[in-house]
Amino acid sequence: MEFSYSPRCQDYLDRLRAFMDAYIYPNESTYAEQLAGFGQNRWQVIPIIEELKEKAKAADLWNLFLPESDKGAGLSNLDYAPLAEEMGRVPWSSEVFNCAAPDTGNMEVLARYGSPEHQKEWMEPLLAGKIRSAFLMTEPDVASSDATNIQCRIERDGDEYVINGRKWWSSGAGDPRCKIYILMGKTDPEAERHVQQSMILVPAETPGITVKRHLPVFGYDDAPHGHMEVELKDVRVPASNILLGEGRGFEIAQGRLGPGRIHHCMRTIGAAERALELMIKRGMSRVAFGKRVADQSVWHHRIARARIDIESARLLTLKAAWMMDTVGNKVAQKEIAMIKVAAPRVALQVIDDAIQIFGGAGVSADTPLASAYAGIRTLRLADGPDEVHERAIARLEMKRLSNEA
Repeated sequence: MEFSYSPRCQDYLDRLRAFMDAYIYPNESTYAEQLAGFGQNRWQVIPIIEELKEKAKAADLWNLFLPESDKGAGLSNLDYAPLAEEMGRVPWSSEVFNCAAPDTGNMEVLARYGSPEHQKEWMEPLLAGKIRSAFLMTEPDVASSDATNIQCRIERDGDEYVINGRKWWSSGAGDPRCKIYILMGKTDPEAERHVQQSMILVPAETPGITVKRHLPVFGYDDAPHGHMEVELKDVRVPASNILLGEGRGFEIAQGRLGPGRIHHCMRTIGAAERALELMIKRGMSRVAFGKRVADQSVWHHRIARARIDIESARLLTLKAAWMMDTVGNKVAQKEIAMIKVAAPRVALQVIDDAIQIFGGAGVSADTPLASAYAGIRTLRLADGPDEVHERAIARLEMKRLSNEA
């Protein structure tokens, strides 16, 4: 594995960092002020995001996430990793470059598995940043860590499918620009357990859909993005909206979740880096018990541990990305699972230490640390909880040793 960034990656990274310095960091307060200015009606498009999107397009920093595709920058997963890390330093910045979840995963689904008609109707406006999307998989009434438990029904009725069920943690469904859902549900309860499920495109304005409520994360509503509970009652969509065909849901999910998981990890490394920088600057600027806080020996230990852990997580992320590019997602599944467990844990420890050095300010809205902690803590559940990934890792390890015996 080559550890230096490719010339193309380095060019994008230099330009992205310059953009972040010129437009993202100076507008963090603008973003917060505009969102706060909405008052109780926070589910609105934030003007600074739309303004910066146009600047990102003009700077050719747009759709960077699609690997080896003429629809985006055509970067490999390995080349995209440091760019996603840079965006992860400010949680909302990924949207500015049209690289935000769940749209990235949904666009990849449409690019890989959608028909030409699906791509024209939904992928093209998503790629243009004109609309947003949501992914409806998790359900409140079952243990969704085992996706075979999903109960939402997708039943064929002539030239249509009829959908009934409840979904929650449907991230992005609160955005007024959200126009399309990709939904996973059960088409054949009698089939073998991994071919019971299918994925289908559901326009958000279809009759029978009710967004019941938003679900705060540690008290944060994440407006206007939001995480919503969605009820579907006798929702009818054309039969042509099924992706790949009945029983292909798990196949599509694996294709979607692999890149989605590593993108989360890439951004998480960026959040950890920023937390470490804030920690060090805070420690060097405050005096306690006669010397700078950063000169207290306990902070030497915490800073050193943070640097070691971040570097370790970054290397594992890069290895997983490199394997995805060279041998494919299936062969890289263990590395993807390992970093999905490791990256959030590392980031949470670094952020926790940063909160500690800030004291009361660390748990307030005066720093990005509290909201970063809340968001990244959810990643230990999103796209599969730690325990599911650890189970997969352990099984692969036992299989490897059994084959060697």
